Amino acid sequence: MTKAIYRREHVIFLQELKRMRVESGMTQAQCSTALGRPQSFMSDVERGVRRLDTVQLRDLCEVLGRDLISFTKSFEQALSDENGKTIRTAEKERH
Repeated sequence: MTKAIYRREHVIFLQELKRMRVESGMTQAQCSTALGRPQSFMSDVERGVRRLDTVQLRDLCEVLGRDLISFTKSFEQALSDENGKTIRTAEKERH
């Protein structure tokens, strides 16, 4: 099995984290400060250099005005949308 950091799902996860932060109106520095971490923390998270455990992800969601369940639903929707695009593209290429 491919390591998670190299999977498409991980890329989408990182995109969703960044989207959630940007939509909240917070900068990486503001978000990191609210978490009690240096600015480089959010930069590293969004670039995939640093991974979050579930508790850290929950804390991040709260700082950004979301909850873990709504983030998970958004992530799953993004995965579904991406899978739908992949399937539609493959179908077009076959025809």
